[in-house]
Amino acid sequence: MFWNNVTKQLSSLAQLNEVLPALRQNKKVVLDFTGVTSTTQSFVHALISKLIQEFGPAVLDRLIFKSCNQTVKKLVSIVIDYMQYEETTDT
Repeated sequence: MFWNNVTKQLSSLAQLNEVLPALRQNKKVVLDFTGVTSTTQSFVHALISKLIQEFGPAVLDRLIFKSCNQTVKKLVSIVIDYMQYEETTDT
């Protein structure tokens, strides 16, 4: 079961090849967590931080987090809060 989630997560990282071009075209992007029962903070950080670093915090308005369970929602929230805090302390 856990290996299946790891495989899905690695596949999601590969999708950055599709996510980045879509965001560069100012499109909204759906990050679909259907079937993902667990993840790690480091995975969520790797996924979101690159996008925030490249596009700024406003990119969050174009990201749709679909089918996240409570654990995934909490991790996404923690990472977003951390990245926004990091943005304010870097300036």
